[in-house]
Amino acid sequence: MAGTRTTVSALKRNWNMVKSAVSDVDDATLSVRPNDDSNSMSWLVWHMARVTDRLIHMRLQDAPQIWSTESWYEKFNMPDEPNDMGMGWSKEQVAAWQSPSKDVLMGYFDKANAAAASYISGLTDAELGREIPWNAPTETMSMEEALAILIWDNIVHGGQVAYLRGYHQGMGWHR
Repeated sequence: MAGTRTTVSALKRNWNMVKSAVSDVDDATLSVRPNDDSNSMSWLVWHMARVTDRLIHMRLQDAPQIWSTESWYEKFNMPDEPNDMGMGWSKEQVAAWQSPSKDVLMGYFDKANAAAASYISGLTDAELGREIPWNAPTETMSMEEALAILIWDNIVHGGQVAYLRGYHQGMGWHR
């Protein structure tokens, strides 16, 4: 499928850019918020992985998320709340969030992304057109539209991670 190849390619390019951006950033810098109204790099990476894991597993496959099945929530010292991706968090909640080590953070990021790439690569045109429940019980959207949202979300937050990398350490986020 040309559409799924394009989707996976766009996501992988962004994921690799994020990994490059954080590759030489230490744990302390990953957790710095530039101000009280901003997210840290680590929070953004966690959020990206949570959005991907939740969409691919819960929304598209109606299956348990890696967050739960592999007990990543324990490694992040968080509850096993499948709907918690950080969306709608107050600045106080973001400030209180404690990042795990970079190895744990990027381990979950890699696992969620690998599962997404594998699943998306196997989708057929018919599956891409399948309607899935969205915001309300009566609202739906096609899987293709949901994947477009995933691409958009990943690119937005990936860019934020790269920007913060430059903010904290200067150029070098894209190799």
